Amino acid sequence: VQLQASGGGLVQAGGSLGLSCQASGRAASSSHMGWFRQAPGKGREFVASITWSDGSTYYADSLKGRVTISRDNRRDTVYLHMSSLQSEDTAVYYCSAGAEWPFPSTYWGQGTQVTVSS
Repeated sequence: VQLQASGGGLVQAGGSLGLSCQASGRAASSSHMGWFRQAPGKGREFVASITWSDGSTYYADSLKGRVTISRDNRRDTVYLHMSSLQSEDTAVYYCSAGAEWPFPSTYWGQGTQVTVSS
C-alpha cells in the first residue's frame, strides 16, 4: 500500500474533521500530495494539494477558507483539516501523490468516507 488514508467518519453539520494520509514507497518520493473527493453520483473533485519540499499549497476555490492541508515530512504524512462541514461535503475522500502540480494524480489511496449529517 503506497497511500493509506484514515480519519473519515460521521460528523454533524457545522463540525470539523481531520484526515491523514501516510505515503510509502514510490508515493512517498513524489513531489506533491493531494486530496480529492467524490460525492455519490458525481465525478472526482479536487480539494487541495501540497508540495513536500517547501509546503506550497493549492486549494479548490470553492473550499478556500474551510480546508487546510499540511504535511509532516518526517512521517511522510499529509493532513487535511475541514471545518464548517455541510451535507454537500459528504463524499469519499482520496489522497493522491505525483509529480503533477497542482493536481498530483499518479498514485491514489483507497479513499475514506466522510459523512456529514444535518
